[in-house]
Amino acid sequence: MSAAFKLEVVFSSLPTLLKGAGVTLGISMASIALGLVIGMLVCLCRISNRTLLSWPAAVFISALRGIPILVLLLIVFYMLPLVGIGIPPIMAAILSMSLNSGAFQAEIYRGGFMSIPAGQAEAARALGMSESRILWRILIPQVMNKVAPSLTNELIMLLKNSSLASSITVVELLRTSQQIVSNTYRPTELYLTAALLY
Repeated sequence: MSAAFKLEVVFSSLPTLLKGAGVTLGISMASIALGLVIGMLVCLCRISNRTLLSWPAAVFISALRGIPILVLLLIVFYMLPLVGIGIPPIMAAILSMSLNSGAFQAEIYRGGFMSIPAGQAEAARALGMSESRILWRILIPQVMNKVAPSLTNELIMLLKNSSLASSITVVELLRTSQQIVSNTYRPTELYLTAALLY
């Protein structure tokens, strides 16, 4: 194997790597979207005054933030079939990453809600607005504005963590790179290209 960097290896492999990058992007976008829904629902339960809602939400957040994402991927992929729920590897990756992201997003949203002065909701109640209108018209728009930088950071982390899906046979960018390396024996060119694509 020659030590010289070969650009022709990069150019010949680029179409295949871009397909893998598309899978990576798809997993990441689906996970962030599902994580957004999960995170907002869990956050609303967490900030609720009802113990039956806030306590399970707190446990969910603590448990899923504490489990390494690779371990969660392996649990979902290998344990669900044991209870009769078989899902394809790509769906296992999306589910695992959505749950993990949802737990982190729930805390991001909670911080956003805590940063809004309580007087705004009190003033809206004094004007006769319903709780749902206060939530959707006053609080959530402000929360989303405040947490946008943190959500962007979460998206970047999720995009990078999607490489772990290769451990459960999802052919995303990293797995595609590994497969090409096993044929060409050119790891430097391929892994550098994959890093640039990430």
